[in-house]
Parts: sequence; C-alpha cells; structure tokens
Amino acid sequence: MEGSSVEHDDAEEVNDDSPIEQVRLTVPISDDPSEPALTFRTWVLDLGSCIILSFVNQFFSYRTNQLSISSVSAQIASLPLGKLMAAILPTKEIRFPLTRWSFSLNRGPSALKEHVLITVFATSGSTGVYAMNLINTGKVFYRRSIHPLAAYLLVITTQMIGYGWAGVFRKLLVDSPYMWWPTNLVTVSLFRYVFYNASIIWGVIGPKNMFAKECIYSRMNWFFLIGLLAPVPVWLLSRKFPNQKWISLIKMPIIFKGPGNLLPARSVNFIMWGIVGLFFNFYVYKRYKAWWAKHTCVLSAALDAGVVFCAVLMFFTLQTYDIVGPSWVGLEANDHCYFAKCPTARGVRASGCPMS
Repeated sequence: MEGSSVEHDDAEEVNDDSPIEQVRLTVPISDDPSEPALTFRTWVLDLGSCIILSFVNQFFSYRTNQLSISSVSAQIASLPLGKLMAAILPTKEIRFPLTRWSFSLNRGPSALKEHVLITVFATSGSTGVYAMNLINTGKVFYRRSIHPLAAYLLVITTQMIGYGWAGVFRKLLVDSPYMWWPTNLVTVSLFRYVFYNASIIWGVIGPKNMFAKECIYSRMNWFFLIGLLAPVPVWLLSRKFPNQKWISLIKMPIIFKGPGNLLPARSVNFIMWGIVGLFFNFYVYKRYKAWWAKHTCVLSAALDAGVVFCAVLMFFTLQTYDIVGPSWVGLEANDHCYFAKCPTARGVRASGCPMS
C-alpha cells in the first residue's frame, strides 16, 4: 500500500509539470506556501515600478529612435531595493485606529513571491497603452484635442476590454499549458538565478473612410481573410505528414503578430537578432540542452537590461546636452531616399519632387 501511494504521489507530481520541454527546463513546479507575498514592500515597489516604467516608456516612445524599457530592468533594480527595505524598515506592527486591521512595514527577508508580484506590476506598466496612439495622433496630426476625462475613460475602457476578453477565454488563454510565450522564460529564469544564486483608424477618421471600397486602404480588407485562413494549410499539412514534426511548429499568428512588436530598426539589427536567436534557440538548444536551460534566458535578460540602462544613462548625460557621439551605421533615422519628404497627395507640386 505504501509503495502504491508513493507511486500515486509521483504520478501527480509528474502530471503537474508542463508539456512544453522549454518550460520544463526553465520553470520549477515547487512552491513554498509560507513565503510572504502582499507586503508593504510589495505595494511600494509595485506601484513605483509600474508608474515609473509607464511614464518612461511613454516618454521615450516620442523619440525618432524609439526606446522600450522592459520589465526585466525593474526586475533587476527591485531586488536590491527590496533587500534594502528589509534591512532598514522597522518590524513594529502598525494598527488602524478603531479597527482590527494592522500591518507591518517589514515582514522579514525579501521573498521570491514579492519579487514576482513586483515584476508583474512592472510588466503591466511597461507594455504601454494602445489608446494613447489615438489621443496622440488626433492631437498632433488632426488638431483635435480630447478632454482629459474622456481620454482617461478611453484608456481605462480599452484596457479593461483586453482584460475582459482574457477572463472570458481564461481556459484557453490562461489555464492552458500550451499557451506560453518565450519572453516569460527570460523573466522566470532570472528569478531562479537572482534568489538561488544571489490608433487613429477607429477613433478619429472612422473605418468607413479607411476601408470603404473607394478609399486608399480598401484592399487591406483582404488581409483579414488571409489571417483567418492562413493557419488552415499548416494544419492540413501537419495531418497529412505527421512524421514531419517541424510543420506543426509553424505558427501563423506569431508570424503575423510578432513583427508588430519589433522596434523601428534597420535591416542590420534584424539580421543580427535572427542570427543570435537561431544560434541559441536551435543549435545550442538541440546540442547543449543543459547549458541552454541554465544560461540562455539569463543571458537574454542581461543583454536587454544592459542596453536599457546604458541607453537611459546616455540620454540624460549626453543627448540632453546635444552630445550625440559618432554617426554609426544604421543610426540615422532616414530612408536614404531623396523623395522621402515629398508630398504624396495627387496634384500637389513641390520643388525637386515628382508630380503625384
């Protein structure tokens, strides 16, 4: 009986693991229920990282060479701050008058779950708000200002729609172990490292003026149909050739959506990103899986955070004083085309430009 009980427990533990190999190599399934989570430290660093990252990313989004600061930066910076607060804050209980409620400024050493919650808040702030594009474009290009209260309601409602759809499809988008994103492995790997090792279309112009039959963007409607049908050939081929496992790895939604998250960089950047990504996530993963599981995601986080910290430092110490340094290949924000600034409307004449 004891042997069967042990086997049953082992089976439950195995079934609790992820069916994705990359996730199994990176994410542990162990848990410590005694670790504190919602502490005073958590709320202070949560709100601070969320507010700061949302402001900084929105600020840098107006640059010609846009800079995006990921939550990895807050993840790295919040660890020493959490340990500092654990070392200097008093442990005395603070009680609310006339209630039984109380809390402590310091519930002991900084815990992993606190760090995870801080990173979650930082991620929600670093991703930005899509509705800001509507507000900015309407004001800059169409001279249409929106009342602050209306702008606030627009931002909140559009964000809540996204969270609402995630809740409606929770079983498919949240609970399913097959819905994973490689970027999250970088965050989880950094946790394991740190504690055990130290649009204007819909808002201003309107869809009729953009996609109606007589308008310039009317042919874009076909892409909705293409996006709907694109996964079907991949599915049919995977069923027809089940031994060709690589076919099932073709994810058309990722191919279409993934480039939308890329920064407006030059071709040399994309080439280098592709080479590095293929080398580590195909060759190294296939030949040296243990090394990949231990170092790849941490290396990605280190490179990401290093670029961000240096970029912010150089902006405030050099670029704000008009010190831009040497002109590197790919740094100039132009298309190297003499006609790039020419008008495109029909019948408009400009010196040195061809007639539209």
